[in-house]
Amino acid sequence: MATILIVEDDIDTNEAICEYLQEAGHTTIPALDGDEAITLFAAQKIDLVVLDIMLPTVTGLVVLNSIRKASQVPVLMLTALEDEYTQVTSFDSQVDDYMTKPFSMVILGKRIAALLRRSSPQAPVNVWTHGDLTVNFAGYSAHDSTGELEVTAKEIDLLKLLVEHQGLVLSRSQILDNLWGDNAEVLDRLVDTYIKNLRKKLHLDCIKTVKGIGYKLEVDP
Repeated sequence: MATILIVEDDIDTNEAICEYLQEAGHTTIPALDGDEAITLFAAQKIDLVVLDIMLPTVTGLVVLNSIRKASQVPVLMLTALEDEYTQVTSFDSQVDDYMTKPFSMVILGKRIAALLRRSSPQAPVNVWTHGDLTVNFAGYSAHDSTGELEVTAKEIDLLKLLVEHQGLVLSRSQILDNLWGDNAEVLDRLVDTYIKNLRKKLHLDCIKTVKGIGYKLEVDP
């Protein structure tokens, strides 16, 4: 079970989340403002953070940026702000999931379980299959029932990134940073072109567009 930092300034909501997660077997650490959250995160071994945006002292986005300077621990944003700009900004700042209030405690628990499962250490993915498609990431090749498929090395790298983060939304900025580097002079829309090519060349219907944010790979169990 995980140690989860709950950053929520409403005491009743914070206590309710802590109680629910404790019943599921987790250890919870409450924080009621942004500065306290930063201090607790630095002092404790935290496995996941549930983070509000509108907080006393400093905002949740400031807390998120502080966390990301030191760790890639999963962060779930839980906030009343549901506008597209705030969601895009959160994903660009490397939040892992985003839920809006009012929320279902059961769904929150499921989202947390999924994030913890995906963040567990896993062996590198060298070969991926989907239907009759087989992609060899190490050999930069792909084939299906018709034979070898023409695909570029960068398209293979993009697909591997999506596979390794299956179920999680990756913003265009995150994809660019991973595949082209922080200082690469490329446009966000280049990612759209590569996604289009992957869908067409490999006949993939499992790469989903998340409007205004980016893409995720979603495969039925």
